[in-house]
Amino acid sequence: MTNVAKKGILFDLDGVLIDSEGTYTKFWEAVDSHYPTGVPNFAQVIKGSNLHNILHTYFHTEEMRQQVSQMLDLFQHDMRYDYFPGTIELLQELKGNGIACCIVTSSDRNKMQALYSQKPDFPGYFNAIVTGEMVREPKPHPECFLLGAKLLGIDIKDCVVVEDSINGLKAGMASGARVIGIPTTCRRDAIEPHCHLVADSLDMLKAKTFLEL
Repeated sequence: MTNVAKKGILFDLDGVLIDSEGTYTKFWEAVDSHYPTGVPNFAQVIKGSNLHNILHTYFHTEEMRQQVSQMLDLFQHDMRYDYFPGTIELLQELKGNGIACCIVTSSDRNKMQALYSQKPDFPGYFNAIVTGEMVREPKPHPECFLLGAKLLGIDIKDCVVVEDSINGLKAGMASGARVIGIPTTCRRDAIEPHCHLVADSLDMLKAKTFLEL
């Protein structure tokens, strides 16, 4: 089937399609040990924020910002990018049904290039990709999802956001999209107030789920 509906799916990346949030948590905990921010649960607090916002909010000298940025580039270049179960099957089903998909991530282009080098077929499943450098306001501001919908040429009210972090879920709700929460980063009871539907894992989702939401 093709073009069954003018529907857009706006996927967060880490913690939704790519199983990397635990790895990032360890990285940012190590950074916080090296350059103490004084922020309780720092690695959790920053989830959904882009790098520019993290660096300029929590690291107060240019030397620190450059060092953390270099640490992150090296870390992302060497890390493994593993799909969650069901990722490719879902993306194939959505594409086969003519449903437009967009990645909406706080990650930067360097990280995305590292991902593509490991998964060269991955970007082909998406009609558009929004990275952290493309927006001024980080999640929980809805700018990133509004841009994703614009790039797809679909009204945000006809889009479904799939997110795992509280900041991302809040951004999705604020955008006016329908929102599906995946409890990979946060507990189910923590994300339930911030979405229209909770899916316990990505492989529970089908094209029909999005069309009926």
